[in-house]
Amino acid sequence: MAKKDSDNPDVFGAALLDFYNEKYTEDITVISSLTEDDEIPVPYLFRDFEEMPEIEQEALKLAEGKILDVGACAGSHSLYLQKQGKDVTALDVSAGAIEVCQLRGVEKTVHADVFDLTEASYDTLLLLMNGTGIFQTLKNTPNALKQLGSMLSKNGQILVDSSDIAFMYEEEDGSYWRDVSRAYYGEVTFKIQYKKQTSQAFDWLYLDFKSLKKEAEKTGFTCEKILDGPHYEYLARLIKTN
Repeated sequence: MAKKDSDNPDVFGAALLDFYNEKYTEDITVISSLTEDDEIPVPYLFRDFEEMPEIEQEALKLAEGKILDVGACAGSHSLYLQKQGKDVTALDVSAGAIEVCQLRGVEKTVHADVFDLTEASYDTLLLLMNGTGIFQTLKNTPNALKQLGSMLSKNGQILVDSSDIAFMYEEEDGSYWRDVSRAYYGEVTFKIQYKKQTSQAFDWLYLDFKSLKKEAEKTGFTCEKILDGPHYEYLARLIKTN
């Protein structure tokens, strides 16, 4: 999700609040530099554990200690963890999202950009729904990982999912095209739109596992793949080693 910005409409927050207040009439439109416009069904953001993909379910099972749910959105992951008796804090840049988390019963919330935090005592950072997106670009990934690592306790972990989107560049003859204006094929620019409000453009990163592992190991983490999903997505666990 885009960084917090006073001039940037809270598109996600508006959609989540409408749904919570039973004013749901349309979904969120995603405008992409890579593909045709797509939609995010707002009801899906309120899903319970049984409706979550296996990758998310496995990540929630592995989350332990003091947990920060980064990009908590409507709070579905935080609520599940809280019901399991775990110490979880929901964080989001969207004020509306945090309001919805609170209305749904999430006890600990923070309205902030994760990279603005200075607290260094979390045992688990949970980055789901393409969590590598917040790294923005491949070039920025080492700095992002270093910042996240500074927030972890000794031997703390990051549970993150992403997708290898190389398949989106495949031609009918089996060859691949590349956007020469991008340093890495997983770098995408998005805008999101809801009820005639459109966000500012923001960079988002889909990172293949091999590249994630390489960058993680350069910045003081071990990195293992926990699970592959059915369509090029995966869950990884990064453990702080220093």
